[in-house]
Amino acid sequence: MIQKHTQQLNIVVLAAGKGTRMRSDLPKVLHPLAGKPMLMHVLNTARELNPAKICVVYGYGGDQVAQAIAANDVVWVHQAEQKGTGHAVRQVVSHLQDDTVTLILFGDVPLVQAHTCRQVVAQAQHGQLVLLTVDQPDPGGYGRILRDAQGNINGIVEHKDASEQQRQIREVNTGIMAMPTKHLVSWLQRLNCDNAQGEFYLTDIVAMAVADDVAVSSVHPKSIAEVFGVNSKNDMARLERMVQIQTAHDLMEQGVSLIDPARLDVRGDLQCGRDVTIDVNCVFEGKVILGNNVVVGANCVIRDASIGDNTVIVAFSHIDNASIGQQCRVGPYARIRPGTELASGVHVGNFVEIKNSEIGSESSINHLSYVGDSTVGKDVNIGAGTITCNYDGVKKHRTVIEDGAFIGSDTQLVAPVTIGKNATIAAGSTITKNAPAGELSLSRGRQITISGWKRPKKY
Repeated sequence: MIQKHTQQLNIVVLAAGKGTRMRSDLPKVLHPLAGKPMLMHVLNTARELNPAKICVVYGYGGDQVAQAIAANDVVWVHQAEQKGTGHAVRQVVSHLQDDTVTLILFGDVPLVQAHTCRQVVAQAQHGQLVLLTVDQPDPGGYGRILRDAQGNINGIVEHKDASEQQRQIREVNTGIMAMPTKHLVSWLQRLNCDNAQGEFYLTDIVAMAVADDVAVSSVHPKSIAEVFGVNSKNDMARLERMVQIQTAHDLMEQGVSLIDPARLDVRGDLQCGRDVTIDVNCVFEGKVILGNNVVVGANCVIRDASIGDNTVIVAFSHIDNASIGQQCRVGPYARIRPGTELASGVHVGNFVEIKNSEIGSESSINHLSYVGDSTVGKDVNIGAGTITCNYDGVKKHRTVIEDGAFIGSDTQLVAPVTIGKNATIAAGSTITKNAPAGELSLSRGRQITISGWKRPKKY
């Protein structure tokens, strides 16, 4: 349930940095974490807080960040020159109202949780400057929290400006903080860049708060992982695995059977019914829905797809932007491409590729075939090595195979063409004309139709 605050809340997300150690031309906050840009994770958390306004300060990469995220509920503020965190927050002052609380988040700290932010904001609503702090066993590089003899916070010193004694302090600043906006605006106006980096440090407002008799307090997150920042590809890999392990844990809590939770990648939204089983090294991207009793074999990649109840996806299969019905069997090594819809009870076997096609119930395409831009009816059997020749070099054309048709092995169906209901196509044929319903058609020299031919029946 979303908690509404007694005061309106502004959220400022700092996302202007280049991320030099990422060794990439892509702005750091756009690097993907669990299939979404890091910044998107932060914005999703921000939205859970029901803010009146979200401002994102961007810089490196120009409009690339704003264009990639394309969020209509965000005020995008450009920081043309990066002169520190204090300078970044200064850029949004004109967008902030005095009678509010402002929460500062970071685009490269993507795992912070909404419940932690709520604690920070709740204390700030009492007129305090509230810092999110953690105890770091190895605090190198972090700003240290300075406290007086009574344990009250009276300042923050950045690592590069800290004395040797101050560097022994283990409590560090995460950068995430909240305070009444009217205080923030006043403190920002008084910042200077008299420090080792020549930057405007946002952390200098702590000493200003103490001087102004504004209480300074701290909140600790439940897990230190919430405040892990990203500065390198190694950091990205560490956070990626943390997210995936948490996702695996959540799925298993819902009743999903994971053969090995450490070998799962969910890069989007995975929804599972009851008694779902997922084998190792599977990747789920975009929005994927798995129905009840679905089994996904090892090394499958499924993107933006729905899988019906009691369907089995066998190992090494790829499914992309497709709908798979109930009680189907797909794979191994099948490729189901965008625009494909399989009705119930369809069998798609090894090394079969289907694209932009509807396959009717109980139909079978079991071996080494390509079916593209096709409408296939019910109870159709498509033999090994069959190809729908859907492209003439300029346009795509459609193949229609009506209910009950039997397509022999090594057949080429040259679209546009229709195979009639209960028609049979002899193996090795190249079909360029419509095949009549209920008849045998073949073209091993020239195409002929044998009128009155009867298909063999099982006894």
